[in-house]
Amino acid sequence: MLKPEDNERLTRVGAGTPGGNLFRRYWMPALMSSEMPDKDGAPVRVRLLGEDLIAFRDSNNEIGLVAAFCPHRRAPMFFGRNEEAGLRCVYHGWKFNTHGDCVDMPSEPAGSALRDKAKIAAYPCVEKGGIIWTYMGPKDKMPAPPDYEWMRAPQTHRHVSKTFEDCNYLQAMEGGLDTAHSSYAHNNNLATKNEPRQRDRSPRLDVERTDYGYRYVSFRDLKDGNYYMRIYHYVMPFQQFRGGIHKFDGSRREFPELNGHIWVPIDDTTTYVYNWACAYDENAAFSEENIIEREYFYGRGPDQLIPGTFKLKANKTNDYFIDRQVQKTKTYTGIEGVNTQDFALQEGMGKIVDRSLEHLGTSDKAIVTMRRLMLEAVADVAEGRDPRGLDPQLHGGVRPYDGFMKTSDDWQVVFADEVVAKW
Repeated sequence: MLKPEDNERLTRVGAGTPGGNLFRRYWMPALMSSEMPDKDGAPVRVRLLGEDLIAFRDSNNEIGLVAAFCPHRRAPMFFGRNEEAGLRCVYHGWKFNTHGDCVDMPSEPAGSALRDKAKIAAYPCVEKGGIIWTYMGPKDKMPAPPDYEWMRAPQTHRHVSKTFEDCNYLQAMEGGLDTAHSSYAHNNNLATKNEPRQRDRSPRLDVERTDYGYRYVSFRDLKDGNYYMRIYHYVMPFQQFRGGIHKFDGSRREFPELNGHIWVPIDDTTTYVYNWACAYDENAAFSEENIIEREYFYGRGPDQLIPGTFKLKANKTNDYFIDRQVQKTKTYTGIEGVNTQDFALQEGMGKIVDRSLEHLGTSDKAIVTMRRLMLEAVADVAEGRDPRGLDPQLHGGVRPYDGFMKTSDDWQVVFADEVVAKW
């Protein structure tokens, strides 16, 4: 369980809140590069940590992320003209560059001192790994941009997608960090009894704190002298690394990959989930067919989304298209799509879970450790210290893995080479 006051510290992310102050110390995804592909293209609405913002790509290919309303008369900048290296408000023509400086004020007399005073709030941005990242914290505390291994893979060897989740980021992230639920929620073939997650449905967890968060290992005992191992990483404040190298029969996948999620708070009660995958090595480039197949498997294929949005067609308004007959005979949930199954359970908890009512078990070790790390980080920021995991050198060299080993072996020896970044 979590005390109500601690739950509030972690789940509330608006400006000035303890949780919001923590998130503002890290670089965060603001939107995908594909949402804003063209120079001088249409501005894009962004909502992040409860703030309404406008993103634009200027004539020089620089990214701007500015307040949603003009500082003159609060007109919406979404309708602005993106032209000649700036975004111009269409109400009175005031124009701002990506740094928030007013570079033209045609409605005022030439030489007016007002132009030097009229800045629009702006946040720095970098573009890496198919995502536009922003930093919203104090400028004198800004760390170097992130350098996760998957960002360094060539574009042909990685893929990023995005989905909207209608609940607080914390319960979404806890779902991702929970390995035991895959034996149940993601049992998509009730007739199969030989998969590792069905042969051992109560995995043992080892959690090891690191400078970037923690790495944790799930051991599933196959009862034949072998373990099925999954080596994960939790990278503060909101990301999971996960291996996808082997099939459940022990063979390597045709397209071995690493994958994970980033859970970004839109505000207190909604979340954008960035889903990334990168190939294990240069021999496993992603084909278009491979990308489409994996997105449909997760339930977020192109025609599984509401057009023009990142929202699933299968959602709480239609009970995620649950099929009770399929649930009786074929799959554990009767819901199609791995991520759709997650959303049904996480969104179904309500907007923000009351964690004081929980009864946690041994399978929740990774979740408990994450909460402690986050509460420590909230306290660090409140008391003027740097939170854990700001330096990209701390996370740039790690990778997840999944594989098989003898129960008598030491996983840190067996997989020593596999958990070191190769890109």
